[in-house]
Amino acid sequence: MSARDDRLLPPGVTVFERGWLSANNVLLQGQGGTTLVDSGYVKHQAQTLALVQQALQDRPLDLLVNTHLHSDHCGGNRALQDHYPQLHTWIPPGLAQAVQDWSEDGLSYKPTGQNCPAFRFNGLLQPGSTHRFGDIDWQVHAAPGHDPHSVILFAPAHRLLMSADALWQNGFGVVFPELEGVDAFDEVAQTLDLIEQLNPATVIPGHGAVFTEVAPALALARSKLEGFAQNPERHARYGAKVLLKFKLLEWGQISQAEFSHWAARVPYLHSLHQRFGQGLGMDDWLDMMLAELARSGAVQVEDGMLLDI
Repeated sequence: MSARDDRLLPPGVTVFERGWLSANNVLLQGQGGTTLVDSGYVKHQAQTLALVQQALQDRPLDLLVNTHLHSDHCGGNRALQDHYPQLHTWIPPGLAQAVQDWSEDGLSYKPTGQNCPAFRFNGLLQPGSTHRFGDIDWQVHAAPGHDPHSVILFAPAHRLLMSADALWQNGFGVVFPELEGVDAFDEVAQTLDLIEQLNPATVIPGHGAVFTEVAPALALARSKLEGFAQNPERHARYGAKVLLKFKLLEWGQISQAEFSHWAARVPYLHSLHQRFGQGLGMDDWLDMMLAELARSGAVQVEDGMLLDI
């Protein structure tokens, strides 16, 4: 994790660049108050709170905004709300009812085998609206694809984009609707087109470092998208490995037997095995996914233990 407040960013904008288990957090400070965009995964909630406290010193956090409600973007919400009782929280509107009812199925936490403490919200981040966070005006744009309810935030005066998981320097986030059998590659393409039309000079991605090489990033994302669209099984295998790697990031190490027992009970993984398992049993299919992760250097298998590396 590192904090960035450098020449790429306007005054009052600080990026907490997190690892791949927690999404980046963006702190905006100014006469208009203090706003944090996204809060990371629950495992890192204490670190999230410490980073915010250190940056704000004696100032309170006024507003918490989520670009979307995947667990790695809102897992610190509850801890921040508990520490700052007057904190307002805004979420995109698509899953407002699921949050109100706290449906872990509707919010994807149970289907993905991930965790997120229940949190409250008291405002909606409506696409098409503009808000002043810190001292900067930010446009809210719908950005379906990776998540059907995601938004991105764009500051035209600075040509600065918070792209969430719609665009990274090396691609974009797993297209989760596709893992459920819902066509969404076209929505990814439309969101990439939107980003190109906005013409940002600087991008703060949901994961990875702030970057300015936007055209190459868009070209790479479109190339990856074309490959996934032509071969959906390739995307399914990628999605399965992301889910497995995410859990290994959380646990650090676990026996292969325990890990297989967990994975067999994860609805997304069970569904992907049924659709793309190539006739293999669940254990054999999981072993194949883990072997691919090991070959890529993402995991080490040693004496029946899985080690995150």
